[in-house]
Amino acid sequence: MPLQEQHVAILLASWNGEKFIAEQLASISAQSHRNWSLWISDDGSSDATLTQIERFANTGHHDQVHVMKGPGKGFVANFLSLACNPNIEADYFAFCDQDDIWLEHKLEAAVKALSGFSAQPAAYFGRVTIADTGGRSVGASPLFARKPSLENALVQSIGGGNTTVINRAARNILQMAGEDIRVASHDWWTYLAVCACGGTTIYDPTPFVKYRQHGSNVIGENSSMKARLFRTHLLLKGRFSSWIDGNLAALQRLEVAIPAQNLSTISAFTALRHKRNMLARAVGLYRLGLYRQTYFGDLSLLIAALLGKW
Repeated sequence: MPLQEQHVAILLASWNGEKFIAEQLASISAQSHRNWSLWISDDGSSDATLTQIERFANTGHHDQVHVMKGPGKGFVANFLSLACNPNIEADYFAFCDQDDIWLEHKLEAAVKALSGFSAQPAAYFGRVTIADTGGRSVGASPLFARKPSLENALVQSIGGGNTTVINRAARNILQMAGEDIRVASHDWWTYLAVCACGGTTIYDPTPFVKYRQHGSNVIGENSSMKARLFRTHLLLKGRFSSWIDGNLAALQRLEVAIPAQNLSTISAFTALRHKRNMLARAVGLYRLGLYRQTYFGDLSLLIAALLGKW
């Protein structure tokens, strides 16, 4: 099937996004890949979000836009309710935040990258351009040079949800695990689940999303020193450890789909986290080949291992 004929279901979780959602919707309308549908799960917006969505649908997109009531349990549950919804069928599925701006070739680049992997689970994600409240570019997210892998996905999310596009086989994995799991973020979970099940993960160094920073961001950018120090603070308070607990619990639902070698890695990591000896945890970290994408990230991971905060 020609790439332009392959259908992309865009999965947008909304909640009180009236200030920026119109610009995001406009950027979806301007995509060079035209074969898309937009599925919006609204978590009970009390502002003009739904009015703006209806206005957008009525400007030539009525057949492409589908709005439903969200689960009302936060952004992760909202996104997973979309990803696991059996009524949404497509060749590819693209997560979408309500307050970003997509560049014209965002979907086209993802579909092209994923087109050779229809028989196996595959996920595409990449860098973003950091934008201010007005949508003006002010920088870029870190360029991750180390390859995506299970050894990375167990301890770090590098696939921002606003860039993530998955194929049907990867979506089947998310459905197998279900929407009632307790994970920290839908994007980290997607990256980890696809890696664990032996799928392909594609990191694009070219940014196709303007990631808008504002006071209402649920999760902000992670490239500044302030952001890194904040994440280190969360690590020391045990938040990182609780996130990994949730990820590992969710992986148990996918055991039948995880290759034996990957199951062994996951089991070894689980056991390593509970070793009492500080040195044993540090040595085990090295032997398992676990890594994060930057020097600062690796240092934080080592600290977490030494302190038992992972």
